[in-house]
Amino acid sequence: MEIFLNPNVVYLLLVLGLFLGTLALFSPGTGLLEAGALLILFAAGWGVYNNSRDINLWAVLVLALGVLPFLLAMRKRRSVIFLAIAIVAFELGSVYLFTPSVWWKPEINPFLAGLTIISTSLFLWIAGVKAIEAERQPPSHDLSTLIGQVGEAKTFIHAEGTVQVAGEQWSAWSDEPIPVGIPVRVIRREGLILKVEIA
Repeated sequence: MEIFLNPNVVYLLLVLGLFLGTLALFSPGTGLLEAGALLILFAAGWGVYNNSRDINLWAVLVLALGVLPFLLAMRKRRSVIFLAIAIVAFELGSVYLFTPSVWWKPEINPFLAGLTIISTSLFLWIAGVKAIEAERQPPSHDLSTLIGQVGEAKTFIHAEGTVQVAGEQWSAWSDEPIPVGIPVRVIRREGLILKVEIA
């Protein structure tokens, strides 16, 4: 367990935990990234707690304050300025987490800190900007445009069936039976199910 008391190891665990947490934010789903981030951050927290006499309180505050602009960048404002502020706060707070012997010189190995800062900053910047761009994009499909379009019955349609409209297959139903291969027109959309009639 002594290895978890090494400032360099604690620093790496902290950065890795934040990295996995960011990945989980960008691609939620399986829970593996979230669980991994939680486990690694717990190990980093244990190292921080056991080195508490050597912890820079202002660095912890900077780390905590970096969460707000990051959330603003990803969820509310979708601004690269908030993203840049968050990255600077995360990197500065993590590098100076341990009280240095000389005020300007971090306790973390400079080569390790430099490599970590460059790689994680690049990743956070690229992933963050891409996420912001994706959020700003208008929806690629305007489902209201399906109404009135003509497609083809891919299966027998009555209470249920399948049609091809606008290059995609959709679940569909109709008031009257429609045989396979007959042209159909969309007259209504109910969620992702289309009501159709013979065109």
